[in-house]
Amino acid sequence: MKKTQLALAIGLMVSGSVYATGFTNGGFESGDLSGWTQGGGSWGGSPISPVDPSSYAAGAPNNTIMTGGLDAITGANTVYAGAYSVRVNDSNNNYSVSTLSQSVLNYTDNSIYFAWNAVLDGSHGLTDSDYFSLTLHDDSNNTDIVSRAYSSAGNIGAGTSGVTWSSFPDPGFHQPWLTSGWVVENIDLTTAGTGGTSIVGDNFTLSLLASDCPYGGHAGYVYLDGFGAIIPPPGPVPEPEIMAMLAFGALGLATIRRRRTFIEA
Repeated sequence: MKKTQLALAIGLMVSGSVYATGFTNGGFESGDLSGWTQGGGSWGGSPISPVDPSSYAAGAPNNTIMTGGLDAITGANTVYAGAYSVRVNDSNNNYSVSTLSQSVLNYTDNSIYFAWNAVLDGSHGLTDSDYFSLTLHDDSNNTDIVSRAYSSAGNIGAGTSGVTWSSFPDPGFHQPWLTSGWVVENIDLTTAGTGGTSIVGDNFTLSLLASDCPYGGHAGYVYLDGFGAIIPPPGPVPEPEIMAMLAFGALGLATIRRRRTFIEA
């Protein structure tokens, strides 16, 4: 038994080190946001084009290291793999915008993987709803390898296919919450360049943004995990006792949300 436990521990340590190859704290397993650049702020008014991450680079972030459990709205695991993930923005509807990014130089592995899960509260139109965007940029060639952009009113821009959204009721309100579930991005750098060429060895930047709607009535947030060279394996399902506690907390959240007021589009 002890030998089995030792082998498992060694295996986890090895996979954890490979899992973040080329990146600093790619899976957030240091329990903090070291290696990542944060930004944030707020937005308001109507209508406004979708928010630009670069506009919030110097602002105050709203990012939280997650240690496991279930999302109170969707019931999904808050950590995809390992012990930690990060949540960008939160479920409070208060005009908040938060960003997170990391760059890597001379990335020599053949693949880049990462997992994300967006949660958006159904609200207004494409340009004035809570919003989520993600880009993996090839800095060496000034091209986007992955580009995703979603508002709670629908998809925006290119790269929005391949995600199946699910809805969850928002008690007392017209529109449901929408979630992507955990999406694992798998980028094969040996063929990701123009004309199927290799871009192994290039410099890359991952940028992610989540925002509320600009009227203070609807929230948007996203989880991120496993930025590295090895596909992140799914994390364990929380124990039944934890699930029960989170369900009780979700009821409390629904009660609070019934009391909020906002301006419908």
